[in-house]
Amino acid sequence: MHVASGSAAPPAKTPAERRREQRGWYFYDFACSVYSTSVVTVFLGPYLTSVAKAAADAEGFVHPLGIPVRAGSVFAYSVSLSVIVAVVLMPVVGAVADRTGRKKPLLAAAAYLGATATAGMFFLEGDRYLLGALLLIVANASLSVSMALYNAYLPQIAEPHERDRVSSRGWAFGYTSGALVLVLNLVLYTGHDSFGLTEATAVRICLASAGLWWGAFAIVPLRRLRDRAVATDGARIGMGQGWRQLIATLKDMRRHPLTLSFLLAYLVYNDGVQTVISQASVYGSEELGLDQTTLIVAILLVQVLAVFGALGMGRLAQRYGAKRTVLGSLVAWTATIGVGFFLPAGAPVGFFLLAAAIGLVLGGSQALSRSLFSHMVPRGKEAEYFSAYEMSDRGMSWLGPLVFGLAFQLTGSYRDAIISLVVFFVVGFILLARVPVREAVAAAGNPVPERI
Repeated sequence: MHVASGSAAPPAKTPAERRREQRGWYFYDFACSVYSTSVVTVFLGPYLTSVAKAAADAEGFVHPLGIPVRAGSVFAYSVSLSVIVAVVLMPVVGAVADRTGRKKPLLAAAAYLGATATAGMFFLEGDRYLLGALLLIVANASLSVSMALYNAYLPQIAEPHERDRVSSRGWAFGYTSGALVLVLNLVLYTGHDSFGLTEATAVRICLASAGLWWGAFAIVPLRRLRDRAVATDGARIGMGQGWRQLIATLKDMRRHPLTLSFLLAYLVYNDGVQTVISQASVYGSEELGLDQTTLIVAILLVQVLAVFGALGMGRLAQRYGAKRTVLGSLVAWTATIGVGFFLPAGAPVGFFLLAAAIGLVLGGSQALSRSLFSHMVPRGKEAEYFSAYEMSDRGMSWLGPLVFGLAFQLTGSYRDAIISLVVFFVVGFILLARVPVREAVAAAGNPVPERI
């Protein structure tokens, strides 16, 4: 995010103060990652699809605002719309946070709006698909806004030499909470009869519990993080200020076209990554006919292997360079999607192997992409450029779900929908391969690493 005074507030002065804030900061990832894992990746896609089907007409269509929509596309369209809402909000909220220096109240508002919407999914039953779509849009957009604010704290709570370690620990906290809560979800879901619950009620409890978890653990960072005063010219913050800042950053990027070329490549292939993550459970349940227990175990496998995949790809990057390693991961993504297209229905072992492949390339491709981009950012422009990167990471990942939903809308086949995502990895590969990263790093005025 861009600070109005032109410089980021410094980290806390003493190591003890920094460690206190850092420990609090870790817990926001611990709080909100459960939503991403349990709600978006596992439970909500199949469940919202079943609710939409209950409301569908004889041809399998629902009619929000009189528009015919195939019931199986409701979840994908809702994800896509939620990201568009986030794109509108993030620059505006970022401008307010940077001009006032009061990130914490905005983080609290976004966190608890998202947590409340998620907890409200307990009431998603019968044919209330519009309620489900609305809650998903609110929760997803709130998560994106809150993560932009959360990431903006990093340069304020950690010295430059600490940031890799602090950022990695936050990542690890998120994976830990996601796996832990999924285990609890698995116990509740598989044993719902012994708890006196129907399957649908167990799912609704799992959805709502993610909101309660999010809200409960968000208290920790909100108590430990502190706002910093910033210099301000006293100008009022208009609704267009965030967009003007974003446009100014993009104009500055025109002076560094190679950095902009990398950002475009990342935007394309990351859109494919995010869509696979959000739509995999729908594909597994609707096309492959797998039960919820199988899906939960598969996502747990992804969570665990993503850690090892990130570490392994980091070692490959040290030997072969980050660009080659990311390109290799895109080949792996393409092959994984191709294998997924041919998986036979009712084959959990094949789906587990697919999940393992996704886990091994997931963490590494994203971590190394961020690392690559950091070398191409001109010194003194880190906040501005990473604001645009955050928009690419979270704010632009709407096209993939839209393509997925349209493919299913037009063909009625989730296999055709999943194979349509190959284009994101192929185009992303071509765009990234064309970026001369060593020249991009030098053009940004940074030292060129021996291997990159």
